[in-house]
Amino acid sequence: MAVNLWHGIGNLGKEPDVRQMNDGKTVCNVSLAISEKYLDKSGEKKEITEWVNVVFFGKLADVAASYLTKGSKVYVEGKLKTESYQKDGQTRYITKIIASKLEMLGAKPENRPKKALERSQSDFVDEMDEDIPF
Repeated sequence: MAVNLWHGIGNLGKEPDVRQMNDGKTVCNVSLAISEKYLDKSGEKKEITEWVNVVFFGKLADVAASYLTKGSKVYVEGKLKTESYQKDGQTRYITKIIASKLEMLGAKPENRPKKALERSQSDFVDEMDEDIPF
């Protein structure tokens, strides 16, 4: 049985799209720009950019929603999934990556976006409250 595994490095093209599923778990959709630079036959520099749709579920979606912003550089691993839908009477297809791994590249933790720092600080305060005996 062949498994369609995918991995790549790219930058988010827009802010993550975050929603809650009926069971309360988080789903986070992002669009990654994957660029390749090369020299053509005449020696001229060229760049090709492909756009990849990535979906994160559960705890991975929570992490992506908290720490990723437009322009974030990430490494993603996952499975390819192609879905079909109808538009204007025609069947169309879209291929997504169902992510199983996320690594944030680039900015160090102290340079995280403000929303990530706010969440980290509030989580820390909640943990502190649990340790206070009164």
